Amino acid sequence: MKVAFYRGRKRLFNRVASWWLRGSYSHVELVLGYDEAGQAICASSSMMDGGVRVKHMRLDLTHWDLVPVSGNVDAAWEWLRRHEGAGYDYLGLLGFVARAIGHSPKRFVCSEAVAEMLGMSDGWRFDPCSLHAALVWRET
Repeated sequence: MKVAFYRGRKRLFNRVASWWLRGSYSHVELVLGYDEAGQAICASSSMMDGGVRVKHMRLDLTHWDLVPVSGNVDAAWEWLRRHEGAGYDYLGLLGFVARAIGHSPKRFVCSEAVAEMLGMSDGWRFDPCSLHAALVWRET
């Protein structure tokens, strides 16, 4: 499996998020495989898509960094089966600004969903930049 980290600057949200997080990334996807057309089969939680979902995407490497990770793809699909359609965690997004705000245990931000699909505990603690740092450290 791979984790795809978005470093694009197309939308204002992406520019503000990566600036606030003091890193390159504003979104993250778990790449579960590739379809017949060569598109990545990605899973995450997306504000634009309303929460946890699977989406076929063409990952333009000028905007995405791919990090190979060890993990159980079947466990990731099982997590998705249990959580697909769960809403986006706006409270958790505010938690990136002030951790005391907390998060919703029934909703997910992108980095939280990906961390949990990889079997990492306390996924709500991760933003895209801290998840990148943790995965790069873990996989080296």
